Amino acid sequence: MKFNIPKNVRYIIDKLEKNGYEAFVVGGCVRDSMLGIEPKDWDITTSAKPEEIKNCFDGYQLISIGEQHGTVGVIINNENYEITTYRIDGDYSDNRHPEEVTFTDNIELDLSRRDFTVNAMAYNDKRGLVDPFNGATDVKYKALRCVGDADTRFSEDALRILRALRFASVYNFSIENKTSASILKNRAGLSKIAFERISTEFTKFLCGDNVNFLLRRYKDVIAVFLPEIVATFGCEQNTPHHNRTVWKHTTAAVAAIEPDPLLRTVMLLHDIGKPLARRTDSKGRDHFKGHNHFSAVLAKNLLERLKLPTKFIDDAITLIEYHDVRFTDNKKQIKHVLNSIGENSFRNLIKIQYADIAAQTRYKREIKLYNMKLCEKSFEEIVQNNECYSLKDLNINGSDLIHLGITDGKKIGHILQLLLDSVIEEEIANESVILRKRALEIYNTEK
Repeated sequence: MKFNIPKNVRYIIDKLEKNGYEAFVVGGCVRDSMLGIEPKDWDITTSAKPEEIKNCFDGYQLISIGEQHGTVGVIINNENYEITTYRIDGDYSDNRHPEEVTFTDNIELDLSRRDFTVNAMAYNDKRGLVDPFNGATDVKYKALRCVGDADTRFSEDALRILRALRFASVYNFSIENKTSASILKNRAGLSKIAFERISTEFTKFLCGDNVNFLLRRYKDVIAVFLPEIVATFGCEQNTPHHNRTVWKHTTAAVAAIEPDPLLRTVMLLHDIGKPLARRTDSKGRDHFKGHNHFSAVLAKNLLERLKLPTKFIDDAITLIEYHDVRFTDNKKQIKHVLNSIGENSFRNLIKIQYADIAAQTRYKREIKLYNMKLCEKSFEEIVQNNECYSLKDLNINGSDLIHLGITDGKKIGHILQLLLDSVIEEEIANESVILRKRALEIYNTEK
């Protein structure tokens, strides 16, 4: 097998080899190339020590931030390429970094410290594939197994547990039995991992094609850092709309929506408040009135703990709050919601409701889908026809009210909102003269 290595990467390897050192592309770029996926990054490993790497690339802009761990960055054609010396890692006392790093000139020893066999391969055109742990076979059969002892690998860095789930989700790998058992055995180690590291891996995991199965199979692993989901595991839904527990409905809903981080996150969390809201009537039927509010509160705390961006959190909470609103072709209702959440969030809300329906029983499904089609049609008409649903669409603004003699800021905001509500409710037309007249009527009435 010959890899399509980029020109700059080949140049780096050739330069190191001409200076008497070994050099290979290594890790994820080798794995992805074998899977037929174009690598995003090309990592290079070499027998040259950091100082020797710098000597080879004298005259180039260098980045030495990771030099203590053997990594030197070289800027070629405005791109940064990381070159790392073969190394052997010491103990991982902080569950992240080895206490010490020992450099070696043996590529096999370097590969032996890596997490999974599919990531423990190196390649160059001269020697071909270096694969001491049969990673190529595991790539072929899409099997994920640890290099060496799984317990050791996961105790060194528990984030590898989430990396395993991410690879299984994104690449549709099957996790080998011993590796799987070790993931479950060592899951508590995730409690020692910084939330920033967890959120990065977990978001990628959520966007994989195999996420439904993995969320169910490894729910106890995910619960280590998302304990809010535990109550959903055994929460039955005695209602014609559902034949699954809340958790199984949730995992199906996640898989039913496009692999967008925001949308997948919303589907994961949209019903976590159901166990708190659950009420059973005299006939044994469950009701979950207000569960969207419970879910939003729990989700906000959870997402803030994961230290996700503020806008991402705000958008997710908004969609969770509104996910249970039932729409038809009622333009007044649609406009009020549009005014509250905006066009982009409304488009996402439609996707969320379709995914929610897909994860429910077939009870009244045709009616639900029909109503959603009506909603979509009315929504598109509102947008395409520039129908008024927000203050920016009103044919009157704060300056106009000031010219009418209304100068109090709070009063201006209050009147504009009343005017907007009246336009949405079709009580008055969105015409400047009519709006001015109505504004004065409100102002004089409320004096």
